[in-house]
Amino acid sequence: MRPAAGNALLKMLAWALAAGVIALPLVGALNGWFAAERWPFRQLRIDAAFERVNADQVRATVAPRLDGGFFATDLGAVRAAVEQVPWVARAEVRRRWPDQLEIRLVERRAAAAWSDGRLVGEDGTLFLVPGETVPGGLPMLDGPAGRAADMLAFLREIETLMRGSGLAPSRLALSARGSWQLATYDGASIVLGREQPGARLHRFLDALRQIDGNAGLVLVRADLRYANGFAVEWRQAPLPAPPPVDQPAPQA
Repeated sequence: MRPAAGNALLKMLAWALAAGVIALPLVGALNGWFAAERWPFRQLRIDAAFERVNADQVRATVAPRLDGGFFATDLGAVRAAVEQVPWVARAEVRRRWPDQLEIRLVERRAAAAWSDGRLVGEDGTLFLVPGETVPGGLPMLDGPAGRAADMLAFLREIETLMRGSGLAPSRLALSARGSWQLATYDGASIVLGREQPGARLHRFLDALRQIDGNAGLVLVRADLRYANGFAVEWRQAPLPAPPPVDQPAPQA
């Protein structure tokens, strides 16, 4: 056989094999070879930290979507459904021969609360979870929804600046005009304004650390929008309660 004829025969065989591989799933589906009752999922494995995600809810979400069995189940649809479960950030779904479905979950982590009841994730995205699962003690952000990531980044900068100052941010607000205002957990209000709010806060905290003679005073309000200083309001801290006086024991 001439080389050219041999090459042509090999190409024909290769094309025939490829066509058979492509046609096999179709033929199998038409003949019921891959039907769900022949190849059902018998095992569901969920790999997650399970700090916030409810495993039973994930199973209940997945179960109705496995009717197609091992071969015909739409893994994309399963993944999309799982990612709608509260506290699920993203999911990966895989088949494991012969009868296992494996789901890997990454949970959301809340960095702050948003003023409308949503939470702010560590990546700056807003998401909603059932009220009973909202963690307490989160700082509040209040501003344009499109600025959530920027506000979270500035909140983290503020937390770093305030370390060691005795202050901690409880609420950060950004107005529609771009003006920043801060509240602390001990009730102080700090107006930062629009221009260089981080630099203004840095200067104020440096000055606060250097102030002598303010023992017994509590910060109420500070306006940092002045070019050469600050407007500060203080209040007198309540005096500590006197220690209890020991009473003489009653005579028998």
